[in-house]
Amino acid sequence: MTTFSAPKGTYDLTPPESETFLAVREAISAPLRRAGYGYIETPGFEHVELFSRGVGESTDIVTKEMYTLTTKGGTELALRPEGTASVLRAALQRNLHRGALPVKLWYSGSYYRYERPQAGRYRHFSQVGAEAMGTEDPALDAELVLLAVDAYRALGLREVRLLLNSLGDQECRPKYRSALQEFLRGLDLDEDTRRRIEINPLRVLDDKREAVQRQLADAPMMRDHLCEACKSYHEQVRDLLTAAGAEFEDDPRLVRGLDYYTRTTFEFVHDGLGSQSAVGGGGRYDGLSEMIGGPPLPSVGWALGVDRTVLALRAEGIAPEAPARAEVFAVPLGEEARRTLFGVVTELRRAGIAADFAYGGKGMKNAMKSANRSGARFAVIAGERDLEQRTVQLKDLESGGQTEVELDAVVETVRRRLG
Repeated sequence: MTTFSAPKGTYDLTPPESETFLAVREAISAPLRRAGYGYIETPGFEHVELFSRGVGESTDIVTKEMYTLTTKGGTELALRPEGTASVLRAALQRNLHRGALPVKLWYSGSYYRYERPQAGRYRHFSQVGAEAMGTEDPALDAELVLLAVDAYRALGLREVRLLLNSLGDQECRPKYRSALQEFLRGLDLDEDTRRRIEINPLRVLDDKREAVQRQLADAPMMRDHLCEACKSYHEQVRDLLTAAGAEFEDDPRLVRGLDYYTRTTFEFVHDGLGSQSAVGGGGRYDGLSEMIGGPPLPSVGWALGVDRTVLALRAEGIAPEAPARAEVFAVPLGEEARRTLFGVVTELRRAGIAADFAYGGKGMKNAMKSANRSGARFAVIAGERDLEQRTVQLKDLESGGQTEVELDAVVETVRRRLG
């Protein structure tokens, strides 16, 4: 019989490693919930046009990396390669933009890109994202950046760097685009890159190949072409971040891999991850709503990679503290004790105390081994003699101390001892 394995470029999350991923998701989402962001969930696949229009037809994501499929009815669908376009589509479809603005949403899920698998780059990957839609305000840009900064700090990461840039807007970017195109047309570039010059020349600045980067040394920079409104907006974002104690580096070459970004653009990088150094990023995308058929809706957002953040934690030698899978482990000796302690375990769980049970009729020695492996603080042990006296033995697995406790008082005693 064939033994199946996960498809190339994907991974399974299993305990205990999965606990780290849960801790990362919780650390990223907690600041968002405190700042009034509501949870949203969208389908794992969407109409192809949503991404080709929104993400951009010049991007590698759309041209080379999307998983597409045709339904029996002939509809062209794509597994979602990123989250923003889907979240904006859902907000527009549900008319969330007709209520109080900004609409503040956060999400968590898996995304799919057909890429060459390597450390930190998978074909299926996990992100937590946040979007604030419907308001043009430097304070909103700064808020989102700071919420990400706080998430990384909560995890104990110290080597994450924040890169910041502005990509201008519809007023000043066209002039810069023309200047950049003129410069790029004079370089020695391959055919694919030359095509990109005509569609979205900013993407050429994002080319990681050394031979291309060398030629870009004298390329015109967006910061030298910003209009007064964009300059002022960017300065306000910088001032707010500085006042909040967030350290950042101005990076005039920073562009994002998606076509929809305007003005504020940022990326979080970790130098301990090698070539895949970006752990998250985002920016303002004031024109995306119109690109996908909606009304003008200035917005800003980010996505942080859960996989990459886990790698950053490992690079810094940080192991997030995982909650114990069990605080109490029940060890029954005999059939009557099995029935009685199973009831005790149910009571403990209903009282909000994590509890587990020695399944499979194990003897005392093996059951206590399981109790120690579980990470529980206490073992509740009972045999026939204990039950005759309506008592159990409560063993502290840290100190080794053991006390007799009345059966009816187990839950209250454990709760008090756990503190």
